[in-house]
Amino acid sequence: MPSHSSQLGASMLAIHLVAFLFGMTGILGSLIEADPNTITFGRAAFAVLSLSPLLLLPALQSSRQSSAPQSSLPEEQVDDSHWSRLPARLQLIGYTGLSGLLLAVHWVTFFMSVKIAGVALATLGFSSFAAFITAIEWVIARGQISRADWLRTLGVTSGLVLMTPSFNLADENTYGFLLGLASGLSFAAMAVVNSRKLAGQNPIRIARNQNLIVALLLLPLALTHLPRISVVSWMWLAVLGILCTGLSHSLFVYSLKRLRVSMAGLVVALEPVYAIAVAWMLFAQVPQARTLLGGLLIVGSILGVRAATASRDHIRK
Repeated sequence: MPSHSSQLGASMLAIHLVAFLFGMTGILGSLIEADPNTITFGRAAFAVLSLSPLLLLPALQSSRQSSAPQSSLPEEQVDDSHWSRLPARLQLIGYTGLSGLLLAVHWVTFFMSVKIAGVALATLGFSSFAAFITAIEWVIARGQISRADWLRTLGVTSGLVLMTPSFNLADENTYGFLLGLASGLSFAAMAVVNSRKLAGQNPIRIARNQNLIVALLLLPLALTHLPRISVVSWMWLAVLGILCTGLSHSLFVYSLKRLRVSMAGLVVALEPVYAIAVAWMLFAQVPQARTLLGGLLIVGSILGVRAATASRDHIRK
């Protein structure tokens, strides 16, 4: 039987691999010769193909996400009286559909940002999701947000202002950076829906269903472009969907067996570091000094707050 230390080591390796695979998303978005709608469709389609067989495993057929990240908001403060009158299954379908729509918006805007502004600005723009989550929760919770969350938001916002290419909307890099922010906003909204309304469900099944919704939404926009995709781009799409989506989600769920969500989130926050480093090596995309400083401020703010919650108890007993 594996020892406690070996299980912990495997979980830490898994979560670092998750951060690396997430970071590779922007890299692959640069390599794939297709428009953002087609890339998003291909990613979702391959993710569905990779996640569906996992649901046939007995251990995953009825598993529920007992260690999912929970929102800091009290459930009773959410005004969803109209939803509460619907049967539970219809509510689940509705919230899954909403999260799938938000996931589609998140991916399309992210890949648009990658194509226009490059990997560094796109990835760091997406990192704004931490601040957006705090803002959304503040609206829902009517001000019940911790000081640490506000400090994180201040640090992230300062970093975003610092790394903004210019305040001229006609500037291409600024437009691409704004798309990265839109990607972060849509991801934050999806995260709130997931944590508040879908956290108790089977995470693999929810991920499969969300990707299925994305694929169905994007199919009409991607259909005419699919025949023109090269073999190499199809290969990268498969890597994007199977490894960076299906495998990464499965590894994240696996890591939570030994790590608490706070510690897992601490490592995943390193995603921009991996992405920028790989883009630097592969594409010679050397970030400007202000981009690096802004990125350090963003990542440092996220890591600092999460480290405070993870340092004392980061291992699941």
